[in-house]
Amino acid sequence: MDDVTIERAAALVKATCAGKARRPVIRSFFDEPTFTASHVVYDPETREAAIIDSVLDYDPASGRTSSASAQAILDFVKSESLEIVWQLETHAHADHLSAAPWLQEKLGGKLAIGSGILEVQDVFGKIFNAGTRFARDGSQFDRLFTDGDSFRIGGIDAIAVHVPGHTPADMAFVIGDAAFIGDTLFMPDFGTARADFPGGDAHRLYRSIRRLLSLPDETRLFLCHDYKAPGRDVYAWETTVGAQRASNIHVHDGVTEDAFVTMRTRRDATLTLPNLIMPSVQINMRGGKLPEPEENGTRYIKIPLDTL
Repeated sequence: MDDVTIERAAALVKATCAGKARRPVIRSFFDEPTFTASHVVYDPETREAAIIDSVLDYDPASGRTSSASAQAILDFVKSESLEIVWQLETHAHADHLSAAPWLQEKLGGKLAIGSGILEVQDVFGKIFNAGTRFARDGSQFDRLFTDGDSFRIGGIDAIAVHVPGHTPADMAFVIGDAAFIGDTLFMPDFGTARADFPGGDAHRLYRSIRRLLSLPDETRLFLCHDYKAPGRDVYAWETTVGAQRASNIHVHDGVTEDAFVTMRTRRDATLTLPNLIMPSVQINMRGGKLPEPEENGTRYIKIPLDTL
């Protein structure tokens, strides 16, 4: 079956690499406590920009939030005189709280995620017993992208690519010659994302990865996380399709779907849940907005016992 979305994305990458379309400028910010890479991508001529996968600091011991990580992004945006037009989330993260609402309040931009968030809201709304006040229709976001949707950042074309498997809502964003791929892939020496969360599926993850790896080899890939593979001393979050196809330890060219699923399933069975999954999913399924205060004026995070 023809994949029109990937064909369009590949054409965009090729046009950008050939100098026929404007190349985005990207500045990344790494939050070491959550091992998360956030990205600011912008058109150098119009100065329009998007912020992708921002982080709100959270101390699980005290339950306190802070905005130091997001402030670094805000300071950069101001210093470069950028106009934020998008606050993009690749998925509802399970390892950090999103700072998108905080940044949106100060910088603007439409908050967007993949339309698969409706499935995430339904599943985790039940797990957290969120009640009828929690809307499960994606209305917490300004736009829900579906596969193949187009948008722009200044004069730079962008295409949303649905890449489920890690979660049902995972979306990659191909912007010029760069693809922001969330948790589908890590650096080639570290492999791929897990697929054992509710709604995750290793078969779907493999197929999503192969879609991404059918983009031109020169496509720049920007990741959401890095954990420093054994023998590597520095964090890294940028690679290419060519590098992933040649040497990703889990899914390089020649690895079959059955082999990948067997590996991924066995590996996932050994993994513990992310430290911040309880607050992260509970808040991120709400578009990063904190729970409403209760009668005493305090906000609370629920911890379902013996469930996950």
